[in-house]
Formats: sequence, structure tokens, C-alpha cells
Amino acid sequence: MSNQKKNAQPPVDTALLILVLVLAVFGLIILLSASEYNGRVRFHDSAYYFKKQLFATSLGLGAMYVISTMNYRFFVRLAPAVYLLSMLLSTAVLLVGQEINGSKRWLNLGPLSFQPSEFAKVAVILFLTWQIEYSRRRTDGFWFMCRTMLTLLPITGLVGSNNLSTAIIILGIGVILIFASSPRYMQFVALGSAGIGFIAVFLAAESYRLERLAIWRNPEKYEKGFQTIQGLYAIGSGGLFGRGLGNSIQKLGFVPEAQNDMIFSIICEETGLAGAIILILIFALLLWRLCVISMHCQELSGALLSAGIMGHLAIQVILNIAVVTNTIPNTGITLPFISYGGTSIVFLLGEMGIALNISRYRK
Repeated sequence: MSNQKKNAQPPVDTALLILVLVLAVFGLIILLSASEYNGRVRFHDSAYYFKKQLFATSLGLGAMYVISTMNYRFFVRLAPAVYLLSMLLSTAVLLVGQEINGSKRWLNLGPLSFQPSEFAKVAVILFLTWQIEYSRRRTDGFWFMCRTMLTLLPITGLVGSNNLSTAIIILGIGVILIFASSPRYMQFVALGSAGIGFIAVFLAAESYRLERLAIWRNPEKYEKGFQTIQGLYAIGSGGLFGRGLGNSIQKLGFVPEAQNDMIFSIICEETGLAGAIILILIFALLLWRLCVISMHCQELSGALLSAGIMGHLAIQVILNIAVVTNTIPNTGITLPFISYGGTSIVFLLGEMGIALNISRYRK
């Protein structure tokens, strides 16, 4: 009996596990509601998107369970190879990628399609953790910060050439991990200035990016501002408690691709302000648990991995809600666990598996 107790793994963070499962189930429910019109019109099956997302979520939950039983240090050791693979896949997208809705972001793997940019986010978190831990140098200097950010430029350039939103997330993850590993703060002023300059050059490089800024400032003047306006109509018409689950009007062709980036507006319309606040609180609790795991981890690599996963989720949630409410220009960022996307949900749940495994080694 004593040997069995020694060999048994410590328990995972139960609160984190419950929050992830709640978000996964809620995501499936709201996706079924938001996508049933598009599924019926396009594929003569109102549950078309739901079935695909259910399959991907099942794969993701299986991956989360398996990964949560594996030692997270194994993934850190594989980080250089994973990072190299992500660059090769991102290059393949540029050469032989499938174009959908004007964006070339997918690779076809037989009957399945795969979005390498989602894999790149995980690869960056692992690689920066490996780099910071195994560099065995001081992490409080300006050169350390520059060197670490320079290693992100290849993958940022490859992904950003056709997916600016993911490039922003990758850079944000880099800043958060450097901040978590560095005891100084003033150097981030210089990093922020450099980041603003980089984003300005990147926006000016393509005319359609500048057009997004103009649409954001005055969506009524542009035809492409239709989605933003309809999303705001959905939010406003939801009131305090919403129209009721499944009773959205804006999803009936008014909000294009309601199951994707703009799904938060449908949540507001069907569940009202109350439902939106509850969802935001659940995300806040999830980020809090990841922060607690990071602060109480016994090793630097585990702390950095948790911080990176927390940063990834925080950036994506904040940017998506800000876009839907027209607080910032449209960036095409999905809402984690909620928006339609098989690749996204699989890798998100994989990240949660890593976080659950790290929670086994907390103090």
C-alpha cells in the first residue's frame, strides 16, 4: 500500500479543471445556437459546425488528459524541435496552404485541415521557456530582452505575413515571459516603444491594414464596417438578460460568420449583459488559477510555462472582446473555447493539459 502511495501522482488543480470543462461545455452550447442558421443554409444541417467542434473538443479533452499525466519537463526538452517544426509548417502554408475567405492559413492533411498558426503559439511558449531556463545567464539585462525577442522574429514574420492577429499574440507572449523572468521594469519602456514602432511599420506595409483603422474610426462610412455595426446591434438588443438561448436575430445572416470571431456579440444578444459578465468572470477565474500555479510552481520552467499559457489566453480574450465592442480595430482573433475552430480548441485544451500537469508540482 505504501509503494502505491509513493507511485501515485499528486492531484491536479481541481478548480482549473472544472473551469476548463465549464468553458468547453458552454462553448459547445453557444456554438450550436450561433451556427445553426449558417449550417442549415450552407450545408443543410443545422448541427454541421457543432458536430465538427464536438469532434475536435473530444480530441482536445483526450489530449488534455494524456498530457496532464506526462511530466511537463518532457515538452520543454522538445521545445527547439517543436519551434523548428512550427517554422517549417508556417513556411508550408505560404507555399501550399489552402486559401479560405481570402486568407491562406490552412494546411490540408487528408480529410482534415490544420492551422499551423495555432501550433506556433504553443511552440513559442515552449521555446521561450526552454531558452530562458537553459541560457543560464542573467535575465535582467537589456541584451537578454533583445536577444529573446529576436528569436521570435522568424516565426513572427512567417505567421504575420498572412495572419497579423496571431503575430501580435506571439509578440505579446514573448513580452509576458520576459517580464515574468526579469526583475527590472524600466527596460520594458524601451521594449514597448520598439513594439509600437514595429506595429506601425507592419500596418503601413499593407493598405488593407490601414483601411481597418479607418473602418474602426467610422464603420458607418465603409461597406466592410457592416459586421462591426451588426455586432454592436446584437450587443445592444440583448439588454440585461438577453433574448434567450437560441433566439438571436443577428445570427440570421446579419452578423457574417456568427460562429467565429463575433460570437461574443451573439452571447450578449442571447444571454444579455448578465451572461456576458458571467463568461468574463469565468475567464478571469481561469487566468487567476494559472497565475496561482505559476507563482507556486517549484521550478522556473513550470512557472514560465504557466505564465505563457496565462498570457496567451489573456491576450486573446481581451483582444476578441475589444474587437467585438469596437474598442480596437478588427484583428480576426477568436474567443478561446467558444469560437468555432477545431485546431484552436485542440491546442487550447493541450495547453490546459500542460497547466494541469504543472499544478501537480506546486508548493
